[in-house]
Amino acid sequence: MSDVVDYVPQVSHRDETLSLRGVPHRVLRWGPPSDDPILLLHGFLDTAETFQFMVDEFPRTWSFVAPDWRGFGGSGWNAAPYWFPDYLADLEALLDALQPPGAEAPRSLRVIGHSMGGNVSSLFAGVRPGRLRWLVSMEGFGLPRQSSDEAPKRYALWLDELRAGVKTSRYESLAQLTTVLKRRNPRLPLAHAAFLARAWSRPRADGGVELRADPWHRLTNPVLYRREEAEACWRRADLPILLVTGAESEFHRRLGDDGTDDYFRRMFRRIDFATVPGAGHMMHHENPAASARAIESWVAHCD
Repeated sequence: MSDVVDYVPQVSHRDETLSLRGVPHRVLRWGPPSDDPILLLHGFLDTAETFQFMVDEFPRTWSFVAPDWRGFGGSGWNAAPYWFPDYLADLEALLDALQPPGAEAPRSLRVIGHSMGGNVSSLFAGVRPGRLRWLVSMEGFGLPRQSSDEAPKRYALWLDELRAGVKTSRYESLAQLTTVLKRRNPRLPLAHAAFLARAWSRPRADGGVELRADPWHRLTNPVLYRREEAEACWRRADLPILLVTGAESEFHRRLGDDGTDDYFRRMFRRIDFATVPGAGHMMHHENPAASARAIESWVAHCD
């Protein structure tokens, strides 16, 4: 892997730390200073930093702010099991923290969320109508339906994993992690895989690296995903939404009838669709140029 050509960011980011609900959150900013930035929300096991590829494809006049969710990247860890609704509360705290000083009323923000980030923000849009101005959800379309019959097995698995404990994912070197990421996702450019390896890891005293994600995230969730509850939130969301999917996304295919355009038109009052060619679920890593073009074209009609 010594011949890997490193990805060179075109737009530099600025780091800061915000305390949200008592947890320090690493927050990145790109573009000119603004009190009305576009909020970027990353997915599960990802970090804010890997929006870099897509940020580099957007107009230089655009301003972005992106947090590492709790338990990921440079933000604080629970070091204990995670509860998904915490992310809705963290998002609300972040929106409050980003309000301009002296603002008389809460300002709605524009959001681009990938996967978990899209799921959190689409739920939030229905729970707190008016707090988001528009939303681009990149494959944040929820999980497949689950039967209540699975509950006993799920609880037993959770108890077994609690007893066994969790371990941090470790690799001998950045080169090894880069190789693993490229093997798992052949669509990923090699330079992007090397960038991701650095963004997702931190060095160890033994010369290796470990992932910068709290291993408690990998614990099985004992609570089954209730798609009906997500749908109830989605139906209350009254804002322009763009749902972006990867043409080769295995996650999208798993939804079956719950992943069709007609289905989402029944869920969301104002929704448009875009497909990124040559990309799967991780479209902002695999084909950031096409992802940015699809979003920029839609935003031109919203702002």
